[in-house]
Amino acid sequence: MQQYLNKIINGDSLEVLRKLPSNSVDAVITDPPYSSGGKTIAEKCQDPIMKYQQSGNKNAHHPTFLGDNKDSRSWLHWCNLWISECYRVLKPGGYFLMFTDWRQLPTASDALQIGEIAWRGVIAWDKTEGSRAPHKGYFRHQCEYIVWGTKGKCPKAEHAGPYPGCFRFPVKQSDKFNLTEKPTQLMEQLVSIVPEGHIILDPFAGSGTTLVAAKHMKRQFIGIEKDTGYAEIGLKRIAE
Repeated sequence: MQQYLNKIINGDSLEVLRKLPSNSVDAVITDPPYSSGGKTIAEKCQDPIMKYQQSGNKNAHHPTFLGDNKDSRSWLHWCNLWISECYRVLKPGGYFLMFTDWRQLPTASDALQIGEIAWRGVIAWDKTEGSRAPHKGYFRHQCEYIVWGTKGKCPKAEHAGPYPGCFRFPVKQSDKFNLTEKPTQLMEQLVSIVPEGHIILDPFAGSGTTLVAAKHMKRQFIGIEKDTGYAEIGLKRIAE
């Protein structure tokens, strides 16, 4: 296990997860590709830059990423594969937290339960009023969600808690290294569900924000990232 700790492993998440020992991590906190934006096949198959980057931020130049063009059924099947491995790798009572948006929220909750995680609720992330809306007649797409659960019984915490059911953090361009970046402050709150020194696993590490937050909060971590460019960004951020 020591060979994987406090590193980003550049590789396919499912392949790497299969190499990790069973009952070895305290929490899985991850932000997988949503395969969400767009109503038609053509729209879903667009480059994520076209789907997720707001029109006013075209000069941000965040790299694109792979694996975001699945339909709902294939996405559910894919989630079942890697969530089942996460279940095996989690210690009894370990936490599982997975980001999703409003489109995939029903499927994400199904995926959690199919993977044998005991589904315990939904946490809202309020991105604040800077969030986009197609026009004035729309409600803003202001929230994303975290479906969460545990491997078996949910343990009573002694180091902290109870934890908020809603977090309010804006997305800041100075803290954004990925098209779908989550704020570092948000991730620092989430990794704190386990005590210092415990192990956080992120199978879709992206630019490494979960891992940076874990390091800030004195938690150990294991990151997996398929894209070499993003893995390098994450490693640089951790080193800094």
